[in-house]
Amino acid sequence: MIVRETELLGVFDVIDEPAADERGSFARIWCEDELRRAGIDHHCAQLSISRSARAGTIRGLHLAVAPHEEAKLVRCVRGSIFDVAVDLRPGSPTFAKFVARELSAASGRALFIPPGFAHGLQTLEDDTDVLYAIDPPFVASAARAIRYDDATIGVPWPLPPSVVSDRDTSAPTLDEFIVRGPR
Repeated sequence: MIVRETELLGVFDVIDEPAADERGSFARIWCEDELRRAGIDHHCAQLSISRSARAGTIRGLHLAVAPHEEAKLVRCVRGSIFDVAVDLRPGSPTFAKFVARELSAASGRALFIPPGFAHGLQTLEDDTDVLYAIDPPFVASAARAIRYDDATIGVPWPLPPSVVSDRDTSAPTLDEFIVRGPR
C-alpha cells in the first residue's frame, strides 16, 4: 500500500500495490500497521457497502457529530465515483475546502477521510458499489448532512444529478448548519 497525504491535512490517498502473475493480481487494501506508520490511527469497526444503479447518483454530504464522529476509508469496488471530503473542523485553515478524487474498481485507489469531515460522492457509471471501512460504528442519532450543492463549498459534480435522496435535497446549507449547530 502507498499512503500519501492530500492537500487537506488528515485526508490520505491509499493506493494498492498489486502483485500480479498468470492468475491475476493480489493486493492488500487494508493494513492497520501500515496505516498507523503513515500517521493514520484508524480501526475498522464497521464495513458498509452502498450500491447505486444509476450514473449521476449523489450521496452526501454526510457526517456524524460528536461524540460519534466517523473516520472512513472509502473504496469503489465496482464502477467509478467522484469522491469528496469537506473539511468541517472548527478553526481549521482549510475549513469548507474540499478534496475530490476519482475512485474506481480498476484504479486501486481509496480515500481516507478523518473525523471532522463531511463525505459525499457521485457515481460516474451505472451499477457502482462503494465499500466503507468506518470507525466508530454508525449511530443514527449523530447523522447529519449538508446540501450537496452548497454554493459556499462549491463541489463541481461532474455529471448532472440523476438520483438524490430527499434527505440530501432538504439538508441545510453550510451556513445554516453552522448557525443552528450540529444538533
